[in-house]
Amino acid sequence: MTTPDTPGPTPDRASGPVPDGAAQAAGEHATDAERRVLRTALRDTMLLIGALVVLGGGIGLLVAGLPGLWGALVGAAIAAFFCATTIWSMMRTVGSSPARMAAFVMGAWIAKIVVLIVVLALLQGATFYAPWVLIAVLAVGAIGSALLDYRAVNSGRVPYVQP
Repeated sequence: MTTPDTPGPTPDRASGPVPDGAAQAAGEHATDAERRVLRTALRDTMLLIGALVVLGGGIGLLVAGLPGLWGALVGAAIAAFFCATTIWSMMRTVGSSPARMAAFVMGAWIAKIVVLIVVLALLQGATFYAPWVLIAVLAVGAIGSALLDYRAVNSGRVPYVQP
């Protein structure tokens, strides 16, 4: 035990505290890289949703007429909400503690489930859309978004160790 009067062990400079400016710069660099990955994922997902609106709407119109178009539009809207909410919640909490990030993402997930239940309850019995087109567009959106997120993370240059 050391007292203020007696010198204690000399701290090792290699494992000692990092100056605030250097730690902050390293954290900002990692956060910037993570934000770039998330922006890429969001951009690619929005391009996918645009393609779903155009292609899904066109195919839905050809296959099932106007209800097919509406099914594709509703499916693309649900897919956009789900995918963008996940990426948005990650962007809002990048660089924060794992507990805060997990709480935020779980809260967003619960909100998405509530919205999905409400939308499905409102659509129950409605005849203006083709349910099979909605399901197909929603499935392509969910799977496509997951693949695009994987591609963004896999190709992103995020350091494993902060200098």
